[in-house]
Amino acid sequence: MIVLGLSGAVSHDASAALYIDGKLVAAVEEERFLRDKHAKGQFPYESTKFCLEYAGIKPSDVDVVAFPYAKIGLSSPARWHYAKRHWYAPDRALMALFNGNRRYERNFNSVMKMLDDLGIGSQRVKYVPVEHHLAHASSAYHLSGFKEKTAILGIDGKGEYATTFFGYGEHGKIHKIKEFYDPDSLGGVYGAITEFLGFEMLDGEFKVMGMAPYGDPSRFDFSRLIETDGKDFRVNTKLVNCLGLRRYKENGKGYFFSPKLIEWLGPKREGDEIDDPYIDYAASIQALLEKVALGLIDTYLGDTLKETGKLCYAGGVALNVKLNQRIIARPDVKELFVQPAASDAGTAIGAASYAAQELGDEIEKMEHVYLGPKYTNEECIQACLDHPNKPKYEVLENTTQYTAKLLAEGNPISWFQGRMEFGPRALGNRSIIGNPSSKGVADRINAQIKYRERWRPFCPSILDTVAEDILQTDHPSPYMTFTFDVAESWKQRIPEVVHEDGTARAQIVTEKTNPRYYSLISEVEKITGNGVVLNTSLNRRGEPMVCSPTDALNMFYGSDLEYLVMEDILVRKHNVD
Repeated sequence: MIVLGLSGAVSHDASAALYIDGKLVAAVEEERFLRDKHAKGQFPYESTKFCLEYAGIKPSDVDVVAFPYAKIGLSSPARWHYAKRHWYAPDRALMALFNGNRRYERNFNSVMKMLDDLGIGSQRVKYVPVEHHLAHASSAYHLSGFKEKTAILGIDGKGEYATTFFGYGEHGKIHKIKEFYDPDSLGGVYGAITEFLGFEMLDGEFKVMGMAPYGDPSRFDFSRLIETDGKDFRVNTKLVNCLGLRRYKENGKGYFFSPKLIEWLGPKREGDEIDDPYIDYAASIQALLEKVALGLIDTYLGDTLKETGKLCYAGGVALNVKLNQRIIARPDVKELFVQPAASDAGTAIGAASYAAQELGDEIEKMEHVYLGPKYTNEECIQACLDHPNKPKYEVLENTTQYTAKLLAEGNPISWFQGRMEFGPRALGNRSIIGNPSSKGVADRINAQIKYRERWRPFCPSILDTVAEDILQTDHPSPYMTFTFDVAESWKQRIPEVVHEDGTARAQIVTEKTNPRYYSLISEVEKITGNGVVLNTSLNRRGEPMVCSPTDALNMFYGSDLEYLVMEDILVRKHNVD
């Protein structure tokens, strides 16, 4: 059975994923083709075309189309909760009661048009709408590979109405335990403070998380933002996650916090520097998120965790690696699986896997996220020949050895290899890499290549042979979804990838999942003694990760990078000897 999953339900992070007989064959985000980060307001036309072409199937071969947005009936407590909690915005409250989630009809019509435009056929194909949080849950549970009874957690801003999901999986079936509904949203509160700290929602949450270790959470008590007893929680919409007239407005833009928050905390942060008291605000909201989330896990998932110790997790908040570290530290958690494309882009996988499982397919465990396009040496050369900068290039005979030598000499390298990663993390195929023992390489990449805030941390890619020694744990970490405390003996060896609090958001690399990247890091280890490289995504600030050789060349010539390795093709700047 061929199942196509689509996302774009909440007007951002459009993507497509293709399952054939329970195997995830291809998945890619629309932003990579459009060169428009998050592809806001778009549907996954190009992504779908790629998935079908890569699999070698015709549009008419698709049996099922799954979409992560469903109609929520009037009898659902979600609509009534939403209406009650938005009494101060009666237009929103009445809309919830009398019209429901109107976005469903808009999404449905858009999907039908897309299917017809692409030749899939809206009247022919089976269409399966999947509740947004069920799609998140499926993307975690069905791809985890866990066979035991498994606790399932989903936290994001919101889907149709749900914001937080607690459940369990058993024998391939997902069971709900508890859901919370908008405006009571942990992701919504964190997003509102993200905006107050001067960042954009969808991207800035990572920056708040990176800023938090510089601050002191004890300086400010943020508990007034969320009222909780460990069993329930209620967001203070007089301050955050508010709508309508309660919103703070500036230059015609409305924010998800109120003027009352400004009265309490002072003016919204501006600029790129980290300064007092904003670093303490970042630390305080991170601490509040951790406290509330861990308390709710105790209440709703504690029994399941005591039984088997397995937990899988998705939703935008699942990318908060500091919270994930706290979850792993729980004595009742033996293993945590975070779906690597945990944000809404991953709901394409979730909807498809849910529909496929319900229709009888057995879903394979996710082994990697190299699910996008790949390019040959010949295509990389052609991109060089066609590029307006007319780059000089050469074909390397031993690519990993040569690149390792450049890294050991302190050079950051643009590394473009194999199939593009699905999700927000570069995992060694669309990466900028550096030598983590080379002093100043992180500052150089931030200032001259990524053009981003100087305090932003970088991640290590670590050989599986030394990972346990560095991270002091044997917990799996293939996708950069967790932070770990770095062993003291390694902090001075790889200082460029150790964050302010002594942690690192690590990717553990195995030869099986990425043999070329593994070979490269092994060559670096032979020269430097450290089986680690600094790894960050191949893009500039505000841009999506590169997809094609042309994208890589454009990024290369738009930065101070001096070396680009595309498959076996080396491109140098003219001023490099």
